[in-house]
Amino acid sequence: MEIYQGIILGILQGLTEFLPVSSSGHLALGQSFFGITEPALFFDVSLHMGTLLAVVVVFFQDIKRMLISLFELIKLIFSGKEFLETVKTDENVRLAFLIIVASIPTAFLGLGFKPYVHTLFSSVSFVGCMLLVTGTFLWMTRHVAPQGDGVMTFGMKRALLVGLCQGLAVIPGISRSGATISAGLFGGIDRETAARFSFLLSIPAIVGAEILSIKDFMQHGSSIDLGATLCGTVIAFVVGYGALIFLMRIVRKGRLHLFAPYCWALGIVAIIAGHIC
Repeated sequence: MEIYQGIILGILQGLTEFLPVSSSGHLALGQSFFGITEPALFFDVSLHMGTLLAVVVVFFQDIKRMLISLFELIKLIFSGKEFLETVKTDENVRLAFLIIVASIPTAFLGLGFKPYVHTLFSSVSFVGCMLLVTGTFLWMTRHVAPQGDGVMTFGMKRALLVGLCQGLAVIPGISRSGATISAGLFGGIDRETAARFSFLLSIPAIVGAEILSIKDFMQHGSSIDLGATLCGTVIAFVVGYGALIFLMRIVRKGRLHLFAPYCWALGIVAIIAGHIC
């Protein structure tokens, strides 16, 4: 892999990891365009770690507050003091708890679909159909009321729904951010909370997926081009940071549906290409 290819794929990863247009499909198409047919597991893992770092940087204060609150909760538990009231009233503890709850269906679906992901990727037409589904859900968000419930009224059922949608996003063509933010909005959560929860929820999901990818890499091996990998990772972080900030602004303004036409257009092109090829 050439360095310029790593840079271009890093840009592609950084943009599509957070924008609701399905990063997995775009990255696979990009590698195919460059004729990279050998599975580049280490390279893919590195790009995802770059975008994961962007999430950590943007939501660092949220993550810090949750960790501090959880540490205080653990001290209360071990000291024998009453802690249930803290769980009910502390927003940061509640947010951390809901992320754990939502991660359960994500893990089950992710592991369940894992053996079939390669087969799903091989069908360009199928990816195109899923992009049409993504675009449809994004378009439907334009009818959602601008106000909704915040974290303190965000219950387990809603968290499980968002986690379920994140798990389904392992299917190529289904956007993770698009699916989870849309699910939150449809569930009556306010825009800011829906977006924050979506990206904070992505942290354990990305970490889990990368652990599995590293395991596969250690077992089967893969070619490593350190120059291209390093450039791609840095670019993925920088571009991903910008894309994440941009999407947060889009969600706050209630304009998530603006990405729907792109998903539809790309989906139609993929379906036509799948039938021609």
